[in-house]
Amino acid sequence: MFVGSNLTNIRILHGYTRKQLAEMLKITEQSVWQYENGYMSPKMEVVNELKKIFKVKSKYFYSEDFLDKNGKKVVHQSHIAYRAKEINSTHKTVCEAKHVEYLSTFLNIIEEKIQYPKNEIITLREKVIKYIMNSQEEYKTKIEQVAKLARDSLGMSNQSNMNLLFLLEKKGIFIFEKSIGDKIDAYSLWTEDDRPFIILGNLKKSASRRNFDLAHELGHLLLHYKVEFTSLDSKTHKQYEQEANLFAGAFLLPVEEFVKDFNSLHKNSNPISYIDLKRKWTVSIQALAYRAHYLGLLDYQKYRYFNIKLNQMGYKVQEPLDDQIKIMRPGKIRSILQLLFDKKYLSLSKLLDRLLVDIEFISNLVGIEVTFFKKYWNDTSREFSISDLNNFKVN
Repeated sequence: MFVGSNLTNIRILHGYTRKQLAEMLKITEQSVWQYENGYMSPKMEVVNELKKIFKVKSKYFYSEDFLDKNGKKVVHQSHIAYRAKEINSTHKTVCEAKHVEYLSTFLNIIEEKIQYPKNEIITLREKVIKYIMNSQEEYKTKIEQVAKLARDSLGMSNQSNMNLLFLLEKKGIFIFEKSIGDKIDAYSLWTEDDRPFIILGNLKKSASRRNFDLAHELGHLLLHYKVEFTSLDSKTHKQYEQEANLFAGAFLLPVEEFVKDFNSLHKNSNPISYIDLKRKWTVSIQALAYRAHYLGLLDYQKYRYFNIKLNQMGYKVQEPLDDQIKIMRPGKIRSILQLLFDKKYLSLSKLLDRLLVDIEFISNLVGIEVTFFKKYWNDTSREFSISDLNNFKVN
């Protein structure tokens, strides 16, 4: 029997409305509604088209609800914190929540074969909550202290931000890349089963931009645990974004070391003077100057002159080193899959059979290129060889 909820889930995952999907299938919107709500089953030719569109196996639509079967629905869309220029539409939020639900289900399956070390980000979050609740300091001071606590907990050097993405993954955050549009840089959330996620946009802007996105989302995960972002008015949303920005600046540019670096600058109102600091910290020139201004190191007049020069030089579009510093990509899930496949703890074919999807689906879901999976698919496909002739007799 056709299971309509599986169609609903995968349609939302891909961001299609019923009308859009109906147009792709050359059927009525009413028909899609009937399929999804169990009033009618699609003909086989429609199912074949659905397979092609969503890159899944036919059995996907005739099996128990995929998300219910392989995991719990652990995502509250209201908890998604966007690194974005504007508060996003309900439709976009629902799609991204569904994406994390599928990711969480995928993780449930591979975690049957592997056990992680203790998630240190959860421990850090509890320390942060306890500190904020008990401290009497003003909130800006609290943010500085939380940033220092986070940096220490991650084991980061106070001389650079090298390996930031690696350390976040190592300590317990699940980080993925995907296409999330040009208005959203990244987003983050805690699931109900205490998994921290950061989803990065895959538009390759710069290494410094990526570092700021990571630090900003870490700020949300630590400072805004289970805040209902979708219910915030624009003023409060802006406040939370500003807090995450302040955290990112304090986290990426620890005050004592940064003050030393800043005091060594020859002309601190000239953007060119910050290039070496950008190379050291992998933080944008704009963010370096903003941090200096925030700490009172760069007065209003000099900061205003700096921004005029920044605009004149075209650095608001592209800064020096943006095309030279390597942009780091998530690697934990790729490494886990490689371990499971190489050691034969799990085969790609079994994983695809469990998920009831094709290689292209899983590639898009986890943000790992198709060629990675095709290597392991080729490893599982057999050709007849001489070793298979043991039971044959030659006359």
